[in-house]
Amino acid sequence: MLSAFLYFDLSFMVWYLLGPMQVQIAEALLLDTQQRALMVAVPILCGAVLRLFLGLLADRIGARRTGLLAQVLVIAALLVAWRLGVHSFGQVLLLGLMLGVAGASFAVALPLASRWYPPEHQGTALGIAGAGNSGTVLAALFAPLLATMFGFQTVFGLACIPLVAVLVVFALCAKDAPVPVARKSLRDYAGVLVGNRDSWWFMGFYAITFGGFAGFASALPGYFHDEFGLVPKIAGWATAACVLAGSVMRPIGGVIADRIGGTRTLQMVYVAVTALVAAAALGVGGAGATVALFVLTLLCLGAGNGAVFQLVPQRFGAEIGLMTGLIGMAGGVGGFLLAAGLGVVKQQSGSYAPGLWLFAAIALAASLGLVGVKQRWRMHWSTVGTARV
Repeated sequence: MLSAFLYFDLSFMVWYLLGPMQVQIAEALLLDTQQRALMVAVPILCGAVLRLFLGLLADRIGARRTGLLAQVLVIAALLVAWRLGVHSFGQVLLLGLMLGVAGASFAVALPLASRWYPPEHQGTALGIAGAGNSGTVLAALFAPLLATMFGFQTVFGLACIPLVAVLVVFALCAKDAPVPVARKSLRDYAGVLVGNRDSWWFMGFYAITFGGFAGFASALPGYFHDEFGLVPKIAGWATAACVLAGSVMRPIGGVIADRIGGTRTLQMVYVAVTALVAAAALGVGGAGATVALFVLTLLCLGAGNGAVFQLVPQRFGAEIGLMTGLIGMAGGVGGFLLAAGLGVVKQQSGSYAPGLWLFAAIALAASLGLVGVKQRWRMHWSTVGTARV
């Protein structure tokens, strides 16, 4: 569990590295708002797609070996960016693509941890391992400050120091659970999707909860800078407060879902997120009030992440590996669409408000959709032990 958490934590730190420095990078490379948004969204999308392939690789050579290989690739990419520099929009997109390998750590860390625990504790176990997304807090706190002091290029080199330390810990301590693991293929993933509407529901729900978390985490530094004129350091610290709330709440969300049920937890999350994001879109209050609204928003989204993965083992016990990859991919795609979409909306309309209203409407639609499916789930799912739907 410790190895999975640390690997996930530092991987998320570098996966998110471009977000907190987006204002400084955009000024250096002369990027407009839309290009800046695409820059921070590309790692999210690449991480989403690569999760499937890292999941396939983990089934064949083990989660431990896959994690070691992925970490080495990320460290190599950062070292190249540090030594050779990033001088154009194309180059920063290429770096974002490589940082997507770090985002794919989801497909390694969660199976590495979850396979050691019985179904009735999956919500808690996956929540603790998944709390590694708190690595985004480290990036938000320190990346813009270090970029101001030494330049954003140097931050890429500095990030390698904790990555190498965690690589050593992971190599020494990580172990694959002594359980049989079926080798999956892309055909198996397609088989889960075809004719199984529940898989699409789960992907949609996670595209909103984790997609909202990842998308806002990447977009908020630029949003706070554009809307309130916050300097990168302060915008990063405000974002760190939001991300910390979501990260801490993820394992708590799993525990809450274990106690009161995942569908009930998700229902409360979507209703709260709808109200909070709509309030942010209205622009009530100044910077302090808006930061508070987004702290609460990401807190709720973090709880939703834990709730979704409390439900997954109950519905897809025999296919949990397949669904972990697909749901994780959907979450990343949701984050990409949110981060990139907010930039497009801002560029075209001059305001972030329409994008925020759209996300609030999507969360409301998810809440209504959940009302329609939860009764069927409760009637037909076979639960294990004390697990709750």
